[in-house]
Amino acid sequence: MPFFVSKNDIKNYKETEAAYQNLLQRLEGTNILDLTEAIKALEKKRDEIEKRIQPLKDETRALDLRILEQEKEYNLAVRKTEDTRRQTEYARKELEGYTDIIESGITPYHHPAEPSVTLEAELKKTRKGIKDAIKNKTAITTSSNFTLNGSSKDGDKFLANLSKIMLRAYNAEAENCVLTVKAGNGETARKRLERTRDQVEKLAEIIDLHISPKYHNLRLKELQLALDYQNAKQAEKEAEREEKARLREEAKAMKELAAEREKLVKERAHYENVILELMKQGNAEAVQQFQEKLDEINAQIDTVDFREANQRAGYVYVISNIGSFGKRMVKIGMTRRLDPMERVRELSDASVPFNFDVHALFFTEDAVGVETELHHRFAKQRVNLVNPRREFFAVTPLEVKEALVEVAGNLLEFVEEPEAAQYRESESMRETL
Repeated sequence: MPFFVSKNDIKNYKETEAAYQNLLQRLEGTNILDLTEAIKALEKKRDEIEKRIQPLKDETRALDLRILEQEKEYNLAVRKTEDTRRQTEYARKELEGYTDIIESGITPYHHPAEPSVTLEAELKKTRKGIKDAIKNKTAITTSSNFTLNGSSKDGDKFLANLSKIMLRAYNAEAENCVLTVKAGNGETARKRLERTRDQVEKLAEIIDLHISPKYHNLRLKELQLALDYQNAKQAEKEAEREEKARLREEAKAMKELAAEREKLVKERAHYENVILELMKQGNAEAVQQFQEKLDEINAQIDTVDFREANQRAGYVYVISNIGSFGKRMVKIGMTRRLDPMERVRELSDASVPFNFDVHALFFTEDAVGVETELHHRFAKQRVNLVNPRREFFAVTPLEVKEALVEVAGNLLEFVEEPEAAQYRESESMRETL
């Protein structure tokens, strides 16, 4: 590959040559050894100077680090001071707010719904809203232009004091309603709180005081949460009682079936022994008669075994008690008892003034399905919507009959008009009193 020399290369060469010649002229007449010694002396002096200033450099570096640390500490102290100031201001405002809350009659009482996991979040939200309304002074409204003895300042003070007294009275009654409400008397508690609001506003009408609708609704919500909890507890207790009653009923049915099977097995053994004796005697006619009895017993044992194994088999009953509940009320249920009337008699105990009358009572292999379908058809007429185990429906026996024909099919007997003997006799006697 050819080698080319550019004009710049030539120029650089000339400049280098000139610098070299200049250096030779400066060194002309100079002893190289002396020059070397001088350089060493200067380097030594430089090293000594560096040794002397090194501590100063180290000290300067340490000072810089200390200054940096102190700046960090200062900035941290400034931030802490600012945080403390903000916290103090927040605490002051909170204290003022809680002072207003306490003076307004809001106490840290134990709300009935506090143990409820389901209602906990809603309760906290509601109670926070109540406290915020007190702190923000939106719980009540009053006249804005009120003077006392011609003084606006005295008027404002009077407004503030009377407002606190009236709000305290209202809140005390609200708390009372929450603490005393029970399952079933929620409407009474609501009306009681509304009467208190009306009375407070009437007593303070001189300053045009009103409990704000939003605040009143918050207190009603707090009351409703207490009622929901009490209703849930009551429903839970009733469900527990009903479940225990169902288990007792089931246990009775199983006990009856076991006792019936034991009795039938003994009877079967007896007939089997009799048949053996008759066969030995060669009495074929008597053997045939007792064999028919034995077949009946075996069929009965099979029925008992079937009912023990099939939990859905049993009797469906439709009963009413016009003396206790009126003409438009029936109970639709089922029982697995061998004698279903025993269950009806148990229902006619001392808890009702008159005995139940039976409209329909029939055995089916799917008593659970028939009962469930009837309950579904009359769901809108169910009396107790809270506890579905209470099987009372606001319908007439005739309406149940029409549904029962569709559900059960072959209905052999249905009594439309109840006998209600004791009730009718009591009414007749009452007319002569």
